[in-house]
Amino acid sequence: MQDAGAAISVRDLTRSFDRPGVPGAGWRRLLPGGTRGAPTVALHPVSFRVERGERVALIGPNGAGKSTTIKLLTGILHPSGGDARVLGRVPWRERTDLAYDIATVFGQKSQLWYHLPARSTFELLRHVYDLDAGVARRRVGELTERLGLRDLLDRPVRTLSLGERMRCELAAALIHSPRLVFLDEPTIGLDVEARQAVRAHVRELNARQGTTIFLTSHDAADIEQVCERVIVMQAGRVAFDGPVSTLRSRYVRGRQIEAHFLVPVDRPVDLPPGASLVDVEPQRWRLEVHEAGAPVGPVVAWLMACGPVVDLTVSDPPMEDVIAAIYRETAGPRVIPGGRP
Repeated sequence: MQDAGAAISVRDLTRSFDRPGVPGAGWRRLLPGGTRGAPTVALHPVSFRVERGERVALIGPNGAGKSTTIKLLTGILHPSGGDARVLGRVPWRERTDLAYDIATVFGQKSQLWYHLPARSTFELLRHVYDLDAGVARRRVGELTERLGLRDLLDRPVRTLSLGERMRCELAAALIHSPRLVFLDEPTIGLDVEARQAVRAHVRELNARQGTTIFLTSHDAADIEQVCERVIVMQAGRVAFDGPVSTLRSRYVRGRQIEAHFLVPVDRPVDLPPGASLVDVEPQRWRLEVHEAGAPVGPVVAWLMACGPVVDLTVSDPPMEDVIAAIYRETAGPRVIPGGRP
């Protein structure tokens, strides 16, 4: 497979843990009595393509095959079958060369020296990537300004908060101007402000430099605020591949309406068809409307007739609910109609 134009091109990629003769091959499960069982299949034939400059999320429940896929794409693992190209290179054969063009940011793993200032790690990385001293100095200066690192660079990493450390981690990953960035749970454990800062910089990086973003996360806000497209994995297979907006429209079964009344209003006895009362207080009602049973408009009109409404909001269910619905419905090995082939 030759596909130098795509950032990532994957065709029928598989990974199991028993194939002999493959570097990095793993193990078979031991059954009672010490006998060898069937091979453990982590990844069934998987195919997808990521264009340069895309922002793509790879999601799925634990054990879906996300980590295996990332390890294959970064050259950490060899596949059992199939092929892949990352920026035109075979990652498990050209891992060293590929490292100059990609970066990885792991929310639970650090590349910073724990007892030294972040600046020391940046200097080490300058040598690792054979960067000119002036070029490295300029890039560190740019990243310092964009990520607000001015007061952090000369402090030992062990003294930094998690949010401060993650900003330094992001800077360390970007010092060599990678063309593709793998982000694995980049906002895990961060407070709201730190999460927003990381997401904003990732979007800016993509907009300013055209950097391809490949994100794995259990945080629904990471997916919704950073990515345009989502690949859902389930049981080692691709279950959905398409725009985030399509994912929402496919799985949003209804909408929520919250009404605030000027004065206390009696609890309703009868509700419009397709609407259910989720929460009720004397001056606030919250309803869920299943649009297959009732459009939102008539329910809003019904609410207005119940009493003097001073505020009314109509919203989609949280992205967390959408993702939970996806995981329930993709429990079998199938591709959701309407996703990419």
